[in-house]
Amino acid sequence: MLDPELLERITARRAELDEREELLAKELAEVRAERDELAVAERVFERVSEQLADERASAAPTPGQVGGRAVMLIPHRTSGVEETTLPPDYQRILAAVRQAAGPVMARQVGDTLGIDVSVRSKLEPLRGKLVGLVDRGWLRKLPDGRFTTRL
Repeated sequence: MLDPELLERITARRAELDEREELLAKELAEVRAERDELAVAERVFERVSEQLADERASAAPTPGQVGGRAVMLIPHRTSGVEETTLPPDYQRILAAVRQAAGPVMARQVGDTLGIDVSVRSKLEPLRGKLVGLVDRGWLRKLPDGRFTTRL
């Protein structure tokens, strides 16, 4: 004859395992559903990224050639030349300088544009673009190194 206490412990353990199996099955179903949602989100992200890349490529100014190397041509500021002829990143730089209450350092422009100005390799290209805008007459550089709009 089987020990009734042992039989009771076996029955209780089986009930625990059945309950745990239900919880795990439910959790597995939730995990699978979330993975399916992520797969859809990934496909949408890829499609949108491709569309944005295509739009940027079609809207980007045509680079010129200098010494066999592709460079963006920044037009000189003249009465007939509009800001819209500048590449989009240069337009954003001009807007950031205009929004400032007064003359600004390159670091302040970078902060406004969301550039990590603590990294020199990210700040120096911005400074180069600011100087390029100065050279073409779009901005002025003050003796103290700050930039401002032309009058």
